Amino acid sequence: MSEKPAGAEAGSPEGKDTTSMWQNSPPGSLYDYIRVASFSLGPDGRIEQWSERATELFGITPGQAVGRDPQDVFASSQQGVLFSGDAPPGDGFEVRARTGLVPYQRDGRQQGLAEVYVMPSQNKHGERAALCVAVDVRALQGIETDIAASEAVFGQSPLGFFFVGTDLRLLRVNQSFAQALGHPVAWHRGRRPQDFLPRTEAERLTLALRQVLDTGRPVADLQLMGPVPGKAERRRWSVSLYRLHGGSGRPIGVAAIATDVTGRRRAEREAAGVRRNLALLNEASARIGTSLDLETTARELLDVAVPQFCDLASVDLYQGLLAGDEAPPGLADGSAELRRVAFASAVSGAPVASDAPDEKAIQVGEVHRYAFHSPCASALRTAQVQAVPGGGDGADAPEPGMSAQCTLAVPMVARDTVMGLVQFTRTKGSEPFGERETAVAVELASRAAVCIDNARLYRREHERALILQRSLLPPVDPEAAGLEIACRYLPGNAATEVGGDWFDVIELPGHRTALVVGDVMGRGLRAAVAMGELRTAVRTLAMLDMEPAEVLSALDEIAHGLGRPGGKQSASRGVRGSVRPADLSEVYLATCVYAVYDPVTRRCTVANAGHLPPVLVEEGKPARLLEVQPGMPLGVGGELFEETVIDLPDGALLALYTDGLVESRDHPLDEGLQAFRDALTDPARPLEDVCDHVLSALDTHHGEDDIALLMARLRGLPPGHVGDWTLPPEPRSVARARELAREMLPQWGLEALVDTTELLVSELVTNALRYGEGDIRLRLLLDRTLVCEVWDGGSVQPRRRRARDTDEGGRGLQLVGLLSAAWGSRRIPDGKTVWFELALPDGEAGAPDAVEALMSLY
Repeated sequence: MSEKPAGAEAGSPEGKDTTSMWQNSPPGSLYDYIRVASFSLGPDGRIEQWSERATELFGITPGQAVGRDPQDVFASSQQGVLFSGDAPPGDGFEVRARTGLVPYQRDGRQQGLAEVYVMPSQNKHGERAALCVAVDVRALQGIETDIAASEAVFGQSPLGFFFVGTDLRLLRVNQSFAQALGHPVAWHRGRRPQDFLPRTEAERLTLALRQVLDTGRPVADLQLMGPVPGKAERRRWSVSLYRLHGGSGRPIGVAAIATDVTGRRRAEREAAGVRRNLALLNEASARIGTSLDLETTARELLDVAVPQFCDLASVDLYQGLLAGDEAPPGLADGSAELRRVAFASAVSGAPVASDAPDEKAIQVGEVHRYAFHSPCASALRTAQVQAVPGGGDGADAPEPGMSAQCTLAVPMVARDTVMGLVQFTRTKGSEPFGERETAVAVELASRAAVCIDNARLYRREHERALILQRSLLPPVDPEAAGLEIACRYLPGNAATEVGGDWFDVIELPGHRTALVVGDVMGRGLRAAVAMGELRTAVRTLAMLDMEPAEVLSALDEIAHGLGRPGGKQSASRGVRGSVRPADLSEVYLATCVYAVYDPVTRRCTVANAGHLPPVLVEEGKPARLLEVQPGMPLGVGGELFEETVIDLPDGALLALYTDGLVESRDHPLDEGLQAFRDALTDPARPLEDVCDHVLSALDTHHGEDDIALLMARLRGLPPGHVGDWTLPPEPRSVARARELAREMLPQWGLEALVDTTELLVSELVTNALRYGEGDIRLRLLLDRTLVCEVWDGGSVQPRRRRARDTDEGGRGLQLVGLLSAAWGSRRIPDGKTVWFELALPDGEAGAPDAVEALMSLY
């Protein structure tokens, strides 16, 4: 109301201006909710005043009510009026306080029940009157129900509720909120946020409350932290704020719901940590072990760990294991030498000195030991994780100005063997390692250890395979009489560098040379082992001076036997019905071409076992494939091989190769052979250049198969380096043979070998007369050594025996063995040949003393 109250005269205490204390009641006030109405009774008991709200509540206008007895007014609108007093108002009008229930209706419909409260009063003349207040019972009951429900929610909810007034002071809190903060409920009334929260958190809450109060926009999930009396752990709450309005819509404060999310936050952090750890392990699986190099694997481990898992880390591996030792000294007690193979830091680019003044940084590549009682040595000794205080062992400290908070020394264990140690360090300011982080560190070290052990085992086996492969191949620059030779070998797998292709250059008696190229079907170490067995067999058969076809036949049976269970060969050569292994992967098949070049006759005898034919390049002519019988691969068993004899001019180029040089998935074999022949256009170029040109012109980097290339330029022995005579089978031929040798050697400048040669020629010719048949042929050959051959028609091979002291003979072959560099015999189509070889004098070492050799026989 804006009017002054009655009796408020100016100048009196009551007459002071009180306009500011009264305001209009806007719609939606509390009185609207409870539906309050009023009317008054005069001294005569009749209705004197009737309010507008009474009209709204009862549906009776002032004209229908004023001046009438209330009993009549209510009786006219409703059947009967119920009062709890002795009599209704107006009945004798003995005014006293009483209540009554008045049903009311509007528009002919039942609306509700009003409770009327009669309050005695007096007018200005002192006459007794009454003021009646009516309240809608149903609205009042609804408000009571709402208040009871609100009290139940507010008081019994496990969530924390609190109300803040417009002055940002707490008006009310529930028991859950009080318990969460550790104070009684009554303690909170009138408190400000800074009274129960740390300063920073209180400022955040105050700012949020002010924002909600001013704007009306709610705030959800405001995270606050603070201590709780009697508890060491700081708690975390999630607070949601919204503005409260009165019935008129005027803001009256802020309501808040607070939930303790400390456990949820801890669980979220743990879940986030688990997700990070799983992601880290997943990344480790993808990034660690991408190569078979020890140092690379160690660096990959640190690339994953720093900085995602720690601030700096290092990897130390046992030096002995890196060198290939299975159990280096000191491995059991952790005192063995270690080598630092990797270091990484997110706070420093390189290892620096530790906090201890007597320690210096361990550089990458440096070999060192840990003190026996140090945590790192204990980790190596026990294969258990050790926590290292401070910066760790071995000077893994961060940069100056930053100190280490914690370090984990984790042994790297693979296949029950400790490979080394990895140290993970976190500096101050980082979260310390927990149980989960320790388990992750162990898993990282374990995965890296397996990869490092695989790399170590691979390196060891690779080195052994290389030793095997290189031992089975001839020298880089093989030499042979009458030949200039160049060769190349490229493994199909560059990682292992072993395969089944091979080539060989074998010197035979009489300055002849066997050129061999073979290819075992398959790749890798298994093919290399099979190749080694076959190559050894080829050299053994070649030293027996067998014909090329005989060598391949014998080699076929050997290869066939390698592919059978137990390695047993057939009972007889050429048996085709022998038992084959059930597992075809164990069948050894190989192709091979075997060519023998005689520099005296300039003839080449070739036998082929399923291999590509050699290529011949003659000056002025295009390269061509030699027409040789292809034959069957080695290992089939029981196959016959044929020989092809070819006359080769001096200066011609002969190329033997494997299919990896000319065949690949990108082009057929015919195109590869044509490209190979096209690359051999200039046989006069140096052989090394020719080999390089062939490899560059052809596709040799396909990696599908091994490649072997053997090239020989044919020179032949000059006629002046060959002495060839035929002697009759009679005693005087011995003297004639000595005379021929004595005359020929000075022409070659070999005067120092005359006596020895004369003596040995005499022995061989004498044996040919005594044990041989037919004419005797004497041949002297000069190249890198001096070779003497004596031919006869006898088939009995000479055999050296030990003569007794009383024997007059039987010492000739012993004498040949003592004075010559090598000697032997071989079969020929019409007899045999016995030969010996003498090294040419080099100006320093003289020829063997024949007298001393003779005296040593007795």
